[in-house]
Amino acid sequence: MKIVLLDGYALNHDLDWQQLDQLGELDHYDRTAVNNNEEILQRIGQAEIVLTHKTPLNDRVISQAPRLRYIGIMGTGYDVVDIQSADRNHVAVTNVPTYATDAVAQFTFALLLEVASQVGLHNRLVHEDKWLCVPNFTFWERPLFELQGKTLGLIGYGHIAKKVAELGHAFAMKVIFYNHRPKKDHPSWAGQVDLDELLTRSDVISLHTIQTPDTVNLIDRSSLKKMKKSAILLNTARGKLVNETDLAKALNRGDIYAFATDVVGTEPISADNPLLKAKNCYITPHIAWAPFETRKRLLDITVSNLTNYLAGKPSNLVHFYK
Repeated sequence: MKIVLLDGYALNHDLDWQQLDQLGELDHYDRTAVNNNEEILQRIGQAEIVLTHKTPLNDRVISQAPRLRYIGIMGTGYDVVDIQSADRNHVAVTNVPTYATDAVAQFTFALLLEVASQVGLHNRLVHEDKWLCVPNFTFWERPLFELQGKTLGLIGYGHIAKKVAELGHAFAMKVIFYNHRPKKDHPSWAGQVDLDELLTRSDVISLHTIQTPDTVNLIDRSSLKKMKKSAILLNTARGKLVNETDLAKALNRGDIYAFATDVVGTEPISADNPLLKAKNCYITPHIAWAPFETRKRLLDITVSNLTNYLAGKPSNLVHFYK
């Protein structure tokens, strides 16, 4: 059986692909051009199994791959695969839905704490000898504030958001959330509200919803106007949830206080991304998922998904055809 892994580089700085080698004949590519259907099809060839991290598999690719029967997405989001095409072409699709829950929740709070406590800035200033030159025992260059008592609003309430809610509660924050499908089971300390109420009440707004046609540009000029001028917006979900032009303008006008994100609409970030020149904007290069333990878990579940599919007991299905 032929297995093709289209883009293993980001995952495999320090992991071993031997588990996949044992399941079939593995062709492993570090990178595949994301906008080159011909290259993608050439690499898939006669393979029955394709594993992808960020390389998109659109209808043209899926419909023209003659023996393709299984797509394993090495991640949670499945927007990289045309699920309707997989349906039409009888291709099973799996993902890895919960591998990064703890890591992404941890990173969400790392972003928030950076805005609140400015550790990175003041570490740099101390190493630049700024502390040597002040007359007092202390100094700070930007406002610092406590999280206790602030309202944390979560847009989306899946596994990661629930973990972020627990962290917020531990910091004595007031937690509210909005989910497009109301949730019946949630802690008494987490209040379920509609989106407008969340936008207007929250001191911190954190995005944890998937990218769909309905959620692209969820945060735009209209929603930004509803937020407090002191609001902090966090994004560890998908870059396209945010209209970056509208957000940059809002930051530069002081309509909201800060934006901290691990994702942008086009990755790697483009030189003309307006957020690069926006005030009080913190950007990291999509690393919330990248701790060693997290990536090892991702690989293990990817292998488990494929093993279970081959055994006729598929797991973590996005879509399935026998």
